[in-house]
Amino acid sequence: MSAENYRLYEPQNGFDRLSTEEEAAVNRYCEGYKDFLNRSKTERLFIENSIALARENGFVPLAKNMPLRAGDRVYSTSRGRNAFLAVIGEQPLENGCSISIAHVDNPHLDIKPRPAYEEDEIAFFKTYLYGWLRKHQWLALPLAMHGVAYLADGTKTEIHIGETEDEPRFIINDLLPHLAREQNEKKLKDIVPHNAMNTIVGTRPLPNGEKGSRVKQNVMKLLWEQYGISEEDLISAELELVPAGFACDVGFDRSMIAAFGHDDRVCSYAQLAALCETKRPKKTAVCVLIDKEETNSDGVSGIKSRAFDLFMKQLCNAQGADLDDCYAGSFCISADVTAAYDPNFAEVFERRNAAFVNYGVALSKYTGHDGDKSDASDASAEVLSKIRRLLNEGNVFWQIAEMGDPEAGGGGTVAKLMANRNIDTIDAGVPVLSMHAPFETVSKIDCYMTYKAIKVLFQNNN
Repeated sequence: MSAENYRLYEPQNGFDRLSTEEEAAVNRYCEGYKDFLNRSKTERLFIENSIALARENGFVPLAKNMPLRAGDRVYSTSRGRNAFLAVIGEQPLENGCSISIAHVDNPHLDIKPRPAYEEDEIAFFKTYLYGWLRKHQWLALPLAMHGVAYLADGTKTEIHIGETEDEPRFIINDLLPHLAREQNEKKLKDIVPHNAMNTIVGTRPLPNGEKGSRVKQNVMKLLWEQYGISEEDLISAELELVPAGFACDVGFDRSMIAAFGHDDRVCSYAQLAALCETKRPKKTAVCVLIDKEETNSDGVSGIKSRAFDLFMKQLCNAQGADLDDCYAGSFCISADVTAAYDPNFAEVFERRNAAFVNYGVALSKYTGHDGDKSDASDASAEVLSKIRRLLNEGNVFWQIAEMGDPEAGGGGTVAKLMANRNIDTIDAGVPVLSMHAPFETVSKIDCYMTYKAIKVLFQNNN
């Protein structure tokens, strides 16, 4: 018996495996990712920029009854908040597809439909939490505002404030420690009431305005003068508060990236970039950019809606394939981030099954909550075997990972919603430090290896 047959399994740090040429490729890829992320701070902006990049790479809108042949590149969008893209493969669609799905939404603060009020000569906008975030992390933090508003006549107006040096930013106040004796006794989740998450929008009163609302009137005057928006128009607006500032390198060695929105745009960009470089795959390669994962995937732009199925049905109809047969023969990467092991909080991880930074794309057989696999997909041995072979043959650095110690909490992805369609599915993505914080941190190697893993799936799956 060869010693190779009973050697122990020992994951390796990516820096011990990278060639000089591939390290250069890692850095090139990450510079492109940072630039894209800086321009894509909301779901709408991410989809808009994704379609622009796709069109630059030869993708055209999918039309009804369009004939589809190997190598064709098509896309479809739904309500400006998700997108579906495909490169038609050499094999017929009845044999299945290679699918990667990731979500473009992330935790942020939404502006309420009737947000504006004044109290003691300070004007505020009220906010509503979107996704699973920790409120205290958003206090005393420079925020930018992005979104759209539809005016009374239906005109669409875009708003982008706070991303350049000459623009104002927004702040949600924190309580000074000198007066926080009572607050310090509360549980962390209770120290900031939801109703206190209100951002300052002005303090200057309108001369000769109505007493008690002069500051609010001045804010409404400025909105009207600069954007043509009235207070009623805010009802038909989608405005988000996000951290101001851009992605940046971290550490003396510049080996990591800190930014808002890595979860899950780091995976969304990876699969988009991978598809744009896919030329003539064996099986049709499909990239799904979806909304609402952070709020349970419900709604017209979530993966629970029929939008994805209608896109796939249109592809299948073009080749006379049955949609159920296509799903049964497909393989899907649910490209979503996972928790990276942090030695500062080692007690919430099961170290032997944790994801480590610089060790490559993290494969997660299952997710779940509170110590069991409920509310999750659970990839089979056959699925793990297939993805191992694909990644090893493609020289992709990978690791197996769980979200953390099962009794510490848990999390979920859209994997189960793809598996429920009778599609073999596995979670795979970038390990993240400070997940769901205003700024999250990831390894450049892990970003690149996630992109490379999806590209290998698109190009080599058969």
